[in-house]
Amino acid sequence: MPIRAVLWDVDDTLFAHTTASVRGMSGHLAAEGLPGGYGTADEAVDAWQRITRRHWERFSAGETDWQGQRRDRAREFLGRPLDDAEADDWFERHIAHYEAAWGLFPDAVPVLDALAGTYRHAVLSNSALAQQHRKLTVLGVRGRFESLLCAAELGFSKPDGRAFLASCEALSLPPADVVYVGDEPDIDAAGATAAGLTGIWLDRGGRGGRPELVRITALDQLPGLLAGDTRFGAPDTFR
Repeated sequence: MPIRAVLWDVDDTLFAHTTASVRGMSGHLAAEGLPGGYGTADEAVDAWQRITRRHWERFSAGETDWQGQRRDRAREFLGRPLDDAEADDWFERHIAHYEAAWGLFPDAVPVLDALAGTYRHAVLSNSALAQQHRKLTVLGVRGRFESLLCAAELGFSKPDGRAFLASCEALSLPPADVVYVGDEPDIDAAGATAAGLTGIWLDRGGRGGRPELVRITALDQLPGLLAGDTRFGAPDTFR
């Protein structure tokens, strides 16, 4: 059977999350000052990225909930105890700067336009529903996706196969009819493939080195790959 739907990751796939995160934290520090323990704003921003990755992994592993990982990130970054209300207030002030820096990658809307009418579209994200719904709405693309499922509400995260299968169920399609596109080789592409979908690794940075995965380096390569309908057994030009 042919591919009938494209299931999308959001952050660093369609949405330029890392760029927004760096710009947002830089703006937050400019407004609130540099916390103790950091020599420069760049050092603090780098630390924030490391802290975010670590606590995101804890959330993905089910070790904490959505609000808990936010509070823990604030406490570790500031290096001092905060009660829940203080941590929430600090994080909300940061979020205002982060949201001001939101933007899609330049190739996101063109590829959605190119695939519209030929493939169905949905989103699966290791985030929270309210966050991703708001993000996609503000960026003007929420209406392009039939369903939006997120780890915080599902209770399990990619690469857990249940997450991918839940999205296929929401589309009423078998996994073999769905491709998943994401920027992480293991969490996204390999996880989707293990669940019976066709996983596609969006390797924007050109890291390479994973010959077992179907790989593209920009979204403008996706329509041609899908049109080939080869189950991506030999897409050598994309590897």
